[in-house]
This record gives sequence, structure tokens and C-alpha cells, in this order.
Amino acid sequence: MRFTSESRLDDHVLEREFTLGEIPGVLWTAGSASAPAPLVLLGHPGGLRRMYPRLLARASHLVADGFAATTIELPGGGDRPRFAAVEEARAELHRALAAGEPVDDGIVDRLVLPLVDEAVPEWRACLDALLALPEIDGPVGYAGGVIAIGVRMAAVEPRIAAALLFAGSYVPRAVLDEARRVAIPLHVLLQWDDEGNDRQMALQLFDAFGSQEKTLHANMGGHTGVPSFEGEAANRFFARHLR
Repeated sequence: MRFTSESRLDDHVLEREFTLGEIPGVLWTAGSASAPAPLVLLGHPGGLRRMYPRLLARASHLVADGFAATTIELPGGGDRPRFAAVEEARAELHRALAAGEPVDDGIVDRLVLPLVDEAVPEWRACLDALLALPEIDGPVGYAGGVIAIGVRMAAVEPRIAAALLFAGSYVPRAVLDEARRVAIPLHVLLQWDDEGNDRQMALQLFDAFGSQEKTLHANMGGHTGVPSFEGEAANRFFARHLR
């Protein structure tokens, strides 16, 4: 990991951009901290620069509540090399949606599973590097999407103690089996009228999670209409489980 820039955004947020090999990322920490802070990984659907305003808002709230936050670019996102098979599956998905046809499971598998297989080892390598910093400590939380990536991380990464998952992307059937292995506390957000989400699949996934503590927050509205108060609820969730 190599830090490439450093900026103080206000009195309490220090933003540092970094590269992990060829992977770009951002770390947000308190401008002045007397003790190491628990870390929250911020997942997103790809396109770090496009997602930056929303990620910054989430990170700033976390830092204000005593956490550190970080994100990295998704495989195939931003300026990273594209996956030809994934791009082909995405085009098939758009054609099916435009025609009002059901989305075939094979399309979802080819669209999502390659990203999960690439992203999870990258996130784990990022954890290795960041937890070596004196200002960062465990336990660790995961927040955001792509939800299939969050499920895999929750299932295989023992340093993650709690996860906030956004039910807003397609879920391969194989991910349901992985969800049964998840045992950490979960807080799942579902937009009831999400135009790009299979609501029934999202409910099946929630039901499949093996966690003894899992909470589903369902709100009316489309994909980007998550109420602002959900951010406060998410931070309370992490405060319960990361401190």
C-alpha cells in the first residue's frame, strides 16, 4: 500500500488516497485521534469517482462517531481493466430489462460472481495493510454493496464482526448457500420499490442468513431513496458491535 495524497476536509476528517498495487482507494480517519479507531469498509457498485460524494458523506458520519472508513475501487470499475464476460452479461441484462423480460440466472451469475471472486481477495489484502497502521484497529465492519460481495466477506473474513448490507443488486443463487454460513450480526437495508432489485430474492437472501441477530429495514422508494435517518441507525448498529 502506498499513500498518494492527503487532505484535511474539515476540523475532524483526514482523507488519504492510496494505491494497493494497482487498486485505488481512500482512507478517512479523524484529524486528531488519541486511540486507534475501529474500521468500516465501504462497499459500492463500482466507479469510485462517480460514487465519491455518497461515499464521503457516509465516511464523514462514521468518522464523526469515532470510526475510520475506507473504500477501494471495484474490479472492472473506474479506470480499472474491464472484464469482457462481465460487460457482455451487463449488456444482456440491459436488453432483458428493456424488453420487459425476466433476468435469467445465468446472466446474473456471469455478471456478479466474477466480481465477487476478484473483489473479496482484494478487500482482504486491503484489510491486511490498513490494520497494520497505528491509527486503525479491529474489530471491522462492512457496509454497502454489491451485496454478494458483502455476503462473501461476511462468510469468509473472520476480522469482520458486523455488516450493513444494501439489498439493491442482483444475487446469484449460489450466494444463498454462502448466506447460510454467515453468523455475524447483520443490518440489511431494502428499498421496497427499487427498480433494479428483485425484491423476492432480497427477502429470500435475508431469510437464508444464518445470523442469530439480523435486522431488515425496508423503506418505500427507489434505489437512491434511502432515508437519511438510516445513516444514524447504521452508525448505532456499528457502535453496538465494533466497540
